[in-house]
Amino acid sequence: MRGKRMKEKTVRVIKIGKEALYEFLYENIISQEESLLQVPATEVMNSFAMDWERGEFIFMAHQAEDADGEWIPLPKEILPETLLKALPETADSLLGRGKVYRDYSFEELKELCGENEDNDGK
Repeated sequence: MRGKRMKEKTVRVIKIGKEALYEFLYENIISQEESLLQVPATEVMNSFAMDWERGEFIFMAHQAEDADGEWIPLPKEILPETLLKALPETADSLLGRGKVYRDYSFEELKELCGENEDNDGK
């Protein structure tokens, strides 16, 4: 797309707040979900959280339906906000080639959330 030419000695600025930044980050990950997570976007459900103070974002996807077509909810014990603090980073960059995710079972994540629920507010 060609935009308008800029005048000399002009700076075109975009400044956004937290909500717009969060929206931009989330929407960009959603638009690249299939390549980042190597799953069909139509077959998964997403959960996410952001820690503004630490500058960290977590995005999780799990299978939406079982073999019988029954909905698979994310267990209520799995809390993205808690996992944001408990899990290590999965990649240094999302722009490089290669795997940027790590798979965890529901049971592993429930255990991590249970171990870290006392430290969630710290």
